[in-house]
Amino acid sequence: MARTEDSPWAVSVAQVASRPGQSKEIDATFPAPSGIGDEIVGVDEGADVSVVGSFDSIVDGLILNARISAPVHAECTRCLKPIQRDWTVNVTSFFPYEDKSAAGKGGKAGKNGKEEEVDIIAGEDESEDTYPLLENGAFADIEAMIRDTLVESLPLQPLCRPDCRGLCSQCGADLNEDPDHHHDVTDIRFAGLAGLKAQLEAEQNGEQAE
Repeated sequence: MARTEDSPWAVSVAQVASRPGQSKEIDATFPAPSGIGDEIVGVDEGADVSVVGSFDSIVDGLILNARISAPVHAECTRCLKPIQRDWTVNVTSFFPYEDKSAAGKGGKAGKNGKEEEVDIIAGEDESEDTYPLLENGAFADIEAMIRDTLVESLPLQPLCRPDCRGLCSQCGADLNEDPDHHHDVTDIRFAGLAGLKAQLEAEQNGEQAE
């Protein structure tokens, strides 16, 4: 069975756990977990993800305040060119200490000594920004935190540059490379008139020939 400390996303926090007011700085690189985005926009599994910040100990857990940076691959939504750039996002996450009491597990002891389920008070359910401490608080597992933070912050409409002109809607030419590119197009609203004009001119020319 794999040991927790051998996980590439396990951060040792034993020296600050259960001691309110303590702080542990973190400045390290971790492999990107799987499942961050897709082929259009995302972070490749195993890519270097930088995490810089600190774990701060409070009464009931650890608070992580950090800046996460990762190389994001994307495709410009206007000109479809590939994009490779570092993406940085700030995050605050909570790592609660394990509550071994029955109440801490969302239940209470019944008459038969077995734990009975109780309803969780509205608004008291686990936060999406809450992540586990392992080995009795000795390690913080930041794998899910990295994945969730980057997935939620990925750009929905990435651009190669803010003023990207995109592609020509008629021929697909890159308008960034040829900003003067255009097509002479006859307004279809006048196409019928143009045909009538040609017909009248042809009839007139025929009369003149006679």
